Amino acid sequence: MTGRLVLGGAPLGQPGDVGPRLRRAIAEADVLAVEDTRRLHRLANDLEVTVSGRVVTFHESVERARLPGLLAALAEGRTVLLLTDAGMPSVSDPGYTLVRAAIDAGVEVTSVPGPSAVTTALAVSGLPVDRFCFEGFLPRKAGERRARLSALADERRTMVFFESPHRLADALADAAAAFGDDRAAAVCRELTKTHEEVRRGPLAELAGWAAGGVRGEITLVVGGAVPAPVELDAGQLAAEVAAEEAAGATRKDAIRAVVLRTGLPRRTVYDAVVAAKDA
Repeated sequence: MTGRLVLGGAPLGQPGDVGPRLRRAIAEADVLAVEDTRRLHRLANDLEVTVSGRVVTFHESVERARLPGLLAALAEGRTVLLLTDAGMPSVSDPGYTLVRAAIDAGVEVTSVPGPSAVTTALAVSGLPVDRFCFEGFLPRKAGERRARLSALADERRTMVFFESPHRLADALADAAAAFGDDRAAAVCRELTKTHEEVRRGPLAELAGWAAGGVRGEITLVVGGAVPAPVELDAGQLAAEVAAEEAAGATRKDAIRAVVLRTGLPRRTVYDAVVAAKDA
């Protein structure tokens, strides 16, 4: 019988965000693989939980070296709890290699879901969140960072990045150069913590603000590209919607697809469909 790998969502800053399931998981796990042992013991102390299992470090520099031992524990039927410093493991944090190895070994992988800086930043950014992509950390080298941003210039989904405070000003300036000075963005700093700050505005304005120096954990949210409106008359718009419906889309989804493709207001497309129906 194999054990079970549990991914625990650690609080971003407030221990009070932790629910009873994670408390039990910390107290009952046979092995706790953690990014920082000091943070684990501080969290356990805040939660008034006693850690009874074996604690091993599991961070980027030892991630692969720890795999054999953790897989052996799982093969013996142990429960292994994986915790990073904050948020969900494997989301730009250690964890993916262990998750993949456990799955390949036929081990059950489950989670005690918790906070995520990605979705938290999206929710408070004030930017569209119906579609988004997570790009993790931008490259540290300026040339590679600019190339990555340039490749994302036409991305229509809202984008989420992690960035270090000392590179934030340069990253915002490079983003403004790639996306345009006026592209809407939000810098989310120290989410859920005492000094939480969400600064919203155009990229160029945010770059000027960040040039004065910024501290803390940073999550950057940038609005997607807005396509230039396509010039189509009412008849052509109605035909586009009809083609979507013929492919199996509902009327609502067909109109939405044409709106996204053309960049035209939904009312314009809807009116074209109504006019074609009445003709």
